[in-house]
Amino acid sequence: MPLNPELFNRLTTVSDQEAWQVLSVEALRVASEPLQVQDAPAEIIRRDAQIGELDHFLSVVSWDLWQSFGASIERTSQRLIRWWHETHGAKAVLILDGLSLRELPWLLQGAQERGYTVQSINVHASELPGETNEFARALGFSSRSQLQSGGGPNHQLQPAETESVDLPFKDCVALVGAQPNWVLWHHWPDSQVHDGSGAGQGLGHIAKDAAQKLNSNDFWALVERLTTGRQLAILSDHGYAATGQFHDAMGELGQFMKRTFASGRRAPEQDAGPYSPPVALNIGSPHGTHLLALGRWKWKSQGGYPTLTHGGLTLLEVLSPFVVLSRTLNTTE
Repeated sequence: MPLNPELFNRLTTVSDQEAWQVLSVEALRVASEPLQVQDAPAEIIRRDAQIGELDHFLSVVSWDLWQSFGASIERTSQRLIRWWHETHGAKAVLILDGLSLRELPWLLQGAQERGYTVQSINVHASELPGETNEFARALGFSSRSQLQSGGGPNHQLQPAETESVDLPFKDCVALVGAQPNWVLWHHWPDSQVHDGSGAGQGLGHIAKDAAQKLNSNDFWALVERLTTGRQLAILSDHGYAATGQFHDAMGELGQFMKRTFASGRRAPEQDAGPYSPPVALNIGSPHGTHLLALGRWKWKSQGGYPTLTHGGLTLLEVLSPFVVLSRTLNTTE
């Protein structure tokens, strides 16, 4: 289904920066609508397809917009650094690795139901490529695992206690001590993206998992601990693509994608192929120039192309939520 004419005309008549603001606001609008647990798998798939209309526009009509992506939407890493140094008093950060805009309703609805104040909701850009290591380096960490050893002396979120874990949420609560500033990087849902990316899994599977985990008392007990005396920013390093929903690249196109990207969505800078519209773009970023898969394509590869992955150029891979919460302690607490 094509974009409605009003939105199409707006996107093609404004500046690149304004176009990216329209795209991010529209993706946020679709993804953040209220959601019921019993409807989650089917509704998430429907919303994914609706945002796919924007991806189609960006891959078939205005692919040149991707060259201005990094300059048009503030990167999550830079927003986090700015928020950290502008926020007075105690603060905490919960990085949910690979959290996409799809999961935002559970955060907003859960916060409202449990009496939290949502200070702000924003959409920011992943690093390019949208990968964990690039995000960690943008914050001054050598890797995500460096948070397990105190974060090192050179990161941008000083002073803070840091931790990187893949534990159940209930086991994370005891990790957060009384120190005023905390940065906790949890490996979910990215761990689930990769564990559940094989044949027969995919978007419906992770939608059920997210609905269960983000509505659980265990998750909100961790939020409660992190917001005790602190403001809390919940964010992610990148999103993910539901590639099981993508179009099959057949024939020579499929062979080109397989040779270039294998089972991934990024490659070193190289010839982007003879295709018009393009199926890949060389994009420069603070992490160098990489060839990134463009749009909603999948292809055959050894072992089967994953049904959930990240690293390429679709909106739900490269746009991430940034939510700031606080709470007021009851007098009986």
